[in-house]
Amino acid sequence: MNQLYASDGSLFCRFRRTFIGDRTFYKKVLTLIVPLIIQNTISTFVNLLDNIMVGQVGTAEMSGVAIVNQLLFVFNITIFGGLAGAGIYGAQFYGAGDNEGLRSTFRFKLLMSALTLVAGIAIFLTGGGSLISLYLTGDGSAADAAAILGFGQEYLIIMIWGLLPFAMTQVYSSSLRETGETVLPMKASIAAVLTNLCLNYILIFGKLGFPALGAAGAAIATVISRYVELSIIVVYTHRHTIRFPFIKGIYKSFSIPRSLFMRIAKKGMPLLANELLWSLGMTTLMQIFSTSSLSVVAALNISSTTTNLFNVFFITMGTAVAVMAGQALGAGDIARAKSVVWKLIFFSVCVCILMGGILASLSPFIPYIYNTTDSVRQLATHFMITSAIFMIVNATSHCCYFALRSGGKTFITFLFDSVYMWTIGVPFAYVITNFTKLSIYQIYPMSYLTELVKCTFGLLMVRTGIWAQNIVADSVSDPSEKISAGNKHTGDDLAASEAE
Repeated sequence: MNQLYASDGSLFCRFRRTFIGDRTFYKKVLTLIVPLIIQNTISTFVNLLDNIMVGQVGTAEMSGVAIVNQLLFVFNITIFGGLAGAGIYGAQFYGAGDNEGLRSTFRFKLLMSALTLVAGIAIFLTGGGSLISLYLTGDGSAADAAAILGFGQEYLIIMIWGLLPFAMTQVYSSSLRETGETVLPMKASIAAVLTNLCLNYILIFGKLGFPALGAAGAAIATVISRYVELSIIVVYTHRHTIRFPFIKGIYKSFSIPRSLFMRIAKKGMPLLANELLWSLGMTTLMQIFSTSSLSVVAALNISSTTTNLFNVFFITMGTAVAVMAGQALGAGDIARAKSVVWKLIFFSVCVCILMGGILASLSPFIPYIYNTTDSVRQLATHFMITSAIFMIVNATSHCCYFALRSGGKTFITFLFDSVYMWTIGVPFAYVITNFTKLSIYQIYPMSYLTELVKCTFGLLMVRTGIWAQNIVADSVSDPSEKISAGNKHTGDDLAASEAE
């Protein structure tokens, strides 16, 4: 009995050391993620209100906006992918105290954003209508399909004007977060979403003497709010060069050391390809599901917009993994990087159990906020419950992805994310949708089963520890360019960072 007790105690101690941090650890985590959670929650909540407002106008308008936002989602995620490779180096350069390295990563991000922006605008201008039509092949009237297409095209043309400020905001915000600064992007985002919310109310419904523009009004409000967000971040960053020394002279030269450029490109291209292919995979899944009926588009819109609000925490935890593990790796502390990842995964799972329970409990009531049909409401409820059940699986996979990425294992993340999506997830959904007699009520939860395999694979890869490596040890610039000891923040002193 004593031996058993000792064994249990030993197992408990190992579990606690591996998965549970001390008070200082969670203070560091919360210092980093709370501003991001606030920012993303407010942004997502306003998107939900925006969605509800458009939904009050009609189901066709809501569906048109939902389809276009799914297409824009591909652009947005591709931007993130284009910045991700430089972001790995940025976090580690900061951990190593190298300002010039940070400048080079910033300039690389500008280049990738410009290329993605040109490609995105060209595709949307020449093929936007055809892309929207791919989602209008399900059961439903031709009149409804034509109405959805018209509202979608109108919305897309206006939203194109917001692609530039979105891309530039991500360049600045991602670079600031890599240094531990999360408050400024949060403040800019809050200002933007409040602007968006107010203008949505005025322009969608025609208040204060403005005409009622419906879906077009929502697009105009979004574009204006993006310029507001960009202006705040750019002006504040360039006026506080002492606080953000890497921004000094950032536009005096666009040169990037050739060797570093090639190294970032080598690490970054798999991430860019991954994010592009993954987002296309998610968009393709929506298109596959939409072939069941036009109601599925509206239901998925309600479900995804609501679910995103509850997913904010685990999405933010990915940033925490990337920053805290990346800074530890850049400082050469491999053991701390591994410890941080396991604790953050466990923390994310625990919180998602709570968030998933809340989402499942509210899912039968949320669809009644929308001015839509009962069939759409029932589908939306079913989709939300499914998402709630699988939330902890998605949270674990998400943290694993960012752990692998923080150490520069970009080809592995490419296999883990987009290759898995296109070889397993998309084909499985296509087969059960087109070659079985299953209804969408069965197809949708079954499509999530592939995430269980992906999650298991991710945990096994993290456990091997092959991802934990310092990739900037040979790239640190001249010592005169290093961040002073008083300004350098690694994972161990993050609580004292300028994010406060």
